[in-house]
Amino acid sequence: MLRNVAAVLLEGVHPFELGVLCEVFGHDRSADGLPLYDFAVVSAAGPALATDAGFGITTPHGLERLEEADLVAVPTGDAYPTREFPGELLEALRRAVDRGARVLGVCSGAFVLGAAGLLDGRRCTTHWRHAEALAERCPRAVVDPDVLYVDEGPVITSAGTAAAIDACMHLLRQEHGPEVANHIARRMVVPPHRDGGQAQYIERPLPRARYDTVGAVLAWMERHLDRETTVEQLAARAHMSPRTFARRFHQETGTTPYRWLLRQRVLLAQELLESTDETVEAIAARSGFGNAAALRHHFLRTLGTTPNIYRRTFRGPVRLAAVPAETGQGPLTGVSGP
Repeated sequence: MLRNVAAVLLEGVHPFELGVLCEVFGHDRSADGLPLYDFAVVSAAGPALATDAGFGITTPHGLERLEEADLVAVPTGDAYPTREFPGELLEALRRAVDRGARVLGVCSGAFVLGAAGLLDGRRCTTHWRHAEALAERCPRAVVDPDVLYVDEGPVITSAGTAAAIDACMHLLRQEHGPEVANHIARRMVVPPHRDGGQAQYIERPLPRARYDTVGAVLAWMERHLDRETTVEQLAARAHMSPRTFARRFHQETGTTPYRWLLRQRVLLAQELLESTDETVEAIAARSGFGNAAALRHHFLRTLGTTPNIYRRTFRGPVRLAAVPAETGQGPLTGVSGP
């Protein structure tokens, strides 16, 4: 069980990513019956170092503190894609993995794990701006720039900024189950999880409108996921022609009405499978798939697992990994088309 967490810093650390780790693992919520972690901020550059935001951090903990951690997290910092890292830090990270601890590279913190050889032969990710550089510096790693985070055994990597929250929520779900993760997520006012697959779980954001043109239609679609509808009907709600609506929808959400609706329906089905005892048939009806066979079909295509296996998985802490959540196409009640 995850109890001891250390965030290891280098000069120029980014405060936001460090703050995510402090909020998730350094805040005492034991009065609410939630886990209390032995959390420490560790410096790999002496007792005092500077952040990239212009203020300093002091800590009494050096690299020796990593020897007792169940999780060693490396938040991002300035110039990680090009800088060299202390050999003592890299050796400490390798020892942590060898003794069974997990390591988490947040954003370009993945470069530190890569320098330690911990990404060799593993799927990993980082901020999309640095993905090519990571692949060049770590040619034996399998870099996926399209996901929010990847869990490959003891090594977890996340994309930039808020993706650190998603990776931490994933860890909490694994270690303590969905109830604890959901409770902490509510306290932080963040999603407890986003949609994923089975073999390698990845939580991705649903596309949202950047403008107001289709916002009202999106809200209506979310409230009526169980209804059959067509692009023509949605276009009429937006007071547009179907062709204009489809173009605007893609411009503002980055996807098509069909895929957007499918993702929303799968996400609703996931939530119902986790939080209710309703039958798969009833959940299929509530989420707009019509019947259990259609729900199973789209669960398999989207998540790589079945509703029943997903329910068993997320009713308890099970170690899983991350994959892209891009969906395939298939029959779907309601909006049609790719």
